[in-house]
Amino acid sequence: MDWIADYFAHPERYPVLSQVKPGDIRSALPAEAPEHGEAFSAILSDFERLIVPGVTHWNHPGFFAYFAITGSAPGVLAEFLSAALNAQGMLWRTSPSVTELEEVALGWLRRLMGLPDLFEGVIYDTASISSLHALATAREAAVDRVRTAGMPGRPELPRYRVYCSDQAHSSIDKAVILLGLGHDALWKIPSDAEFRMRADELDLAIAEDRRAGIVPMAVVATVGTTSTTSVDPVEAIVAICERERIWLHVDCAYAGSAAIVPECRYILNGVERADSMVVNPHKWLFTPFDLSAFYCRRMDLLRQAFSLTPEYLKTTEAGAVKNLMDTGVQLGRRFRALKLWMILRYFGAEGIRARLSEHMRLARLFAGWVDGDPDFERLAPVPFSVVCFRARPRGKDWSEAGLETLNQRLLDAMNATGEVFLSHTKLNGRFTLRLAVGNLRTEERHVARAWELAKTLL
Repeated sequence: MDWIADYFAHPERYPVLSQVKPGDIRSALPAEAPEHGEAFSAILSDFERLIVPGVTHWNHPGFFAYFAITGSAPGVLAEFLSAALNAQGMLWRTSPSVTELEEVALGWLRRLMGLPDLFEGVIYDTASISSLHALATAREAAVDRVRTAGMPGRPELPRYRVYCSDQAHSSIDKAVILLGLGHDALWKIPSDAEFRMRADELDLAIAEDRRAGIVPMAVVATVGTTSTTSVDPVEAIVAICERERIWLHVDCAYAGSAAIVPECRYILNGVERADSMVVNPHKWLFTPFDLSAFYCRRMDLLRQAFSLTPEYLKTTEAGAVKNLMDTGVQLGRRFRALKLWMILRYFGAEGIRARLSEHMRLARLFAGWVDGDPDFERLAPVPFSVVCFRARPRGKDWSEAGLETLNQRLLDAMNATGEVFLSHTKLNGRFTLRLAVGNLRTEERHVARAWELAKTLL
């Protein structure tokens, strides 16, 4: 407890990006477990001496890579309690509080985002698993007897298609592969100049597939894409899916939390008509990794796809309760809802709105500096708290290869300082730096320092 409190009080004492080389940690540790137990003081000493140098500090206020996250104090304390209880929530009876608190906490979050109560929720570990279960449920709805007969060796089955934009997360690719549809079943719809799925191209792709005898199974729209945080036109997409009777899953893993802010509530327009959606409190709601909130209007169909109760798990109260084991692949369930419940209580809706609004203000501030400097350019809109930009010094006719080399060196130099950590992506073939604000302790001075480093190290 003392070590964690001190760590939270002084996160900037550490370089945000670990400075070790590949193999350093492994070579510093013995190859065999000790024969005799050791004092915990010695273990903690080695933790500080050997392990901490190999940690990249996601709780550092200079962490601007990927999607910056915060493991907040109430969330960490909840993890303590959860570990101490060691509760397993596969059945209602194995820990009633695990099941019922999950229902309550997800209800609170659902209403904060403005979603209707017809969306039933369940907690998974990550959005990758949430989206996998969404597409598995879509497969259950589309493929006759898929649970019992599977798909291979059934000549009566047509080819199936899943659609997403060319900006969708790679977890959609993996889900399609894992579900036995084959990667060729995933059709990536082009995005527009602001990296949003083009609904007209989706409409054309569906019509083309139907003419070819391919059955559309599901569409995945995104609110807050991974590279640019763009928002697909969900209202237009859901209208197509309703007309064509296609399952619509909406990936709101990063940006869904922003709907708690009244000015951003519009980002979920149309999501209330989708079949399923996911938001990750461990991305932008101060929740220690991991916690992914999955919501579905057809949870009965999901249970139909996954429910399986061997004799040793049958209970007398089964008809009166919901068992979490029926909502997916895994049997064991950690008490993840405890940390979400504590965080929502500790910060309150007002506190959450204030902090998210501040993160978006800091991103707009950084974007303004980029826009005002002739040696830099912004490469995407800034709807939330991520800025996509690159250096493009004036006075030279740059090739794309030259700009990529320049910006890769700039990124490496900034990250090597230990003060900040940024990541990159590619947009229309252009090497792009990403600055993502999302940490509770990030202040304007940290964003200003990132900008200062970008200019001085160029």
